[in-house]
Amino acid sequence: MNADDFARLRQSMIAEIAEQAIYVSARIGKAAFSQRVMRVMDEVPRHAFVPIELQQYAYANTPLPIGFDKTISQPFIVALMTDLLDIQPNDIVLEVGTGLGYQAAIVAALARKVYSIELIEELSEQASQRLTRLGIANVELKIGNGAHGWAEHAPFDKVIVTAAPDLIPPPLIDQLKPGGKMTIPAGLPDDQQLILIEKDTRGNVTTKDIIPVRFSQLEDSEPDGRARSAQ
Repeated sequence: MNADDFARLRQSMIAEIAEQAIYVSARIGKAAFSQRVMRVMDEVPRHAFVPIELQQYAYANTPLPIGFDKTISQPFIVALMTDLLDIQPNDIVLEVGTGLGYQAAIVAALARKVYSIELIEELSEQASQRLTRLGIANVELKIGNGAHGWAEHAPFDKVIVTAAPDLIPPPLIDQLKPGGKMTIPAGLPDDQQLILIEKDTRGNVTTKDIIPVRFSQLEDSEPDGRARSAQ
């Protein structure tokens, strides 16, 4: 497939995301995602973040396997989680669950800096290569346990978690800046909800269930502290 083929498929993906957004309008208080989010979804090449044998399916509105029993999230869910955060150009964002780097690339186009943690070393290495290939330089990657967050760079304006713990890890809430937002799937494997967490300027935390979802489990492991830039 060539660049024109991918561009046409990406346009179809954008149309499907826009249509599906209408169905969650009651949950998010609007009938469409922000133009900034939709523009970035249209610009970032999802096919660059899937295994080469799956590139022809990259713009289908479905999760795809990326190895190690992990998936790249459904485009609609990527757009929804990103839109809920209302990422601003000066924001510092923590991502838990780098995968092959697609969500990090989306956030990086909207924020000043992204710190992304991945438990599986091979995925983190591939994400680094893919982000570098696209010239995305404002992402720093770390191999370790995302449930601990990244205290060295906290607090964060926004936090996005792309794997589901049974319960929301307290360090991620602690590392969220007052006035910040977090999107995270949480719950038992057959009963997960996408949750929007907001911390007000006094540090009070509120949560809101958005929609039922199904994500890979957030696995636990002791972090080894290794970090690197995607440059």
